[in-house]
Amino acid sequence: SPPAPPAMQQVLDNLMGLPGSPGVADLDLIFLRGIMESPIVRSLAKAHERLEERKLEAVRGDNLTLVQEILRDIGRLARPDGQGAAAELARILREPHFQSLLETHDSVAAKSYDPPVSPGPEPPLASQPVPPDAVRMVGIRKAAGENLGVTFRVERGELVIARILHGGMVAQQGLLHVGDVIREVNGREVGSDPRALQDSLRHASGSVVLKILPSYPERHPPRQVFVKCHFDYDPSTDSLIPCKEAGLKFMAGDLLQIVNQDDPNWWQVRGTPGGVAWGGRSTFIPTWGSPQQQGALCGSLSGRRKKRMMYLTTKNAEFDRHELLIYEEVARMPPFRRKTLVLIGAQGVGRRSLKNKLIMSDQSRYGTTIPYTSRKPKESERDGQGYRFVSRGEMEADIKAGRYLEHGEYEGNLYGTRIDSIHAVVEAGKMCILDVNPQAVKVLRTAEFVPYVVFIEAPCPETLRAMNRAALESGVATKQLTEADAQRTVEESSRIQRGYGHYFDLSLTNDDLERTFGRLREAMDHLRVQPQWVPVTWVY
Repeated sequence: SPPAPPAMQQVLDNLMGLPGSPGVADLDLIFLRGIMESPIVRSLAKAHERLEERKLEAVRGDNLTLVQEILRDIGRLARPDGQGAAAELARILREPHFQSLLETHDSVAAKSYDPPVSPGPEPPLASQPVPPDAVRMVGIRKAAGENLGVTFRVERGELVIARILHGGMVAQQGLLHVGDVIREVNGREVGSDPRALQDSLRHASGSVVLKILPSYPERHPPRQVFVKCHFDYDPSTDSLIPCKEAGLKFMAGDLLQIVNQDDPNWWQVRGTPGGVAWGGRSTFIPTWGSPQQQGALCGSLSGRRKKRMMYLTTKNAEFDRHELLIYEEVARMPPFRRKTLVLIGAQGVGRRSLKNKLIMSDQSRYGTTIPYTSRKPKESERDGQGYRFVSRGEMEADIKAGRYLEHGEYEGNLYGTRIDSIHAVVEAGKMCILDVNPQAVKVLRTAEFVPYVVFIEAPCPETLRAMNRAALESGVATKQLTEADAQRTVEESSRIQRGYGHYFDLSLTNDDLERTFGRLREAMDHLRVQPQWVPVTWVY
């Protein structure tokens, strides 16, 4: 006979010591031992042991965070020349394939599986003609004070369901639909007052039976839409929202999932992971921005037909004309390498120093363009070392043909950045770092350049002057910054933030160069290990 499993063998061993014990019949022990020693029972126990599920649990589920901590520790051990075991280990840990492996492990450990899409039940009698007076009885169980997540309106003297809040009780049960006519509640006619019906349903408890005239709407599979907000909104200050408690307060830069767009004026949304107010219950946002923006729009478009649309990169010219930035549709992407890093900021705020420090920290990963100029080279200058020298006629022709990202004139000579020089750095396998004027971001923010835009914000004037004095003492700077210069820099920084803030992926206040550089480098490392939200036009 097959050997007994360990647990079964332990029971048999215990049975051997039971004979003679008080209250135990020897005949019963012999009978029980005979059953357990039967080959059939042993085989069944062995099969059960084989078939029993053994759960595998991950040791930890935050390995991406652990790797970031290891990289920070390695950074203190790495040699300046980028050689040695520490630098090699850092390169391995930063490899995209290794990072993807860790991300997959963490997702499996956290059981972050998308639930299977359920088609849902078909509407009753959807394929059959419905008599105009056909009614249904719908039963709902609720506690007193519990909100059903539904609003009503008066239509032809009857109370009709106007809106169903996504994630609410009614939406989860799927028994009621927008357009259904409410005839009775618990056998009583509802009348024609929406507020009275709301109060009646809110205070009802236990079983609530509704007599309805169904609308049987056509069902469409929902499309997932995510947007990035470009303005601040507080429903408590909005006089146009039907229910302030149902509105969602958010800030510029927050990410929202739109779950219902049926209403032309109010979208139902939920916050996204890493965004705001993540939860099952949906809330409302206006389709046309804050109350102030709505007023500005009504004033500028009075007498004209309003056109509602999301902010798309490909249509930014239309929004630039109206200066009205609302929502931008975005998509969630797995970690990937951006083609360009764009540093935006006021003049003298430290963009060039940060660019040079980042390139010197890892020349195999970062690069930059060589500017073109129409001036004559000096005796000590060579083409391609500091500048690319071309004739003025050639440069003017290329500018006219749109081959330059930006250009300007200084002391009678043209200077500029050619677009193909950006592509050359990217094709060499490096991220191209650019410190450009804010206007250039409109050209760069496309799938062609896939930029990560970082705004270097100026600190207060006193800190600016203190940093300037330190730079003068170390020989890095040669010009002393006056109080007026520092104030102008701060004001210019504020103007850039107001006018181009919706383009920024990250804002850093440069009140300490080393600390700002550390935060910038950490952000670059996070891009390779964390999912990213990008304009949907980059994906489709």
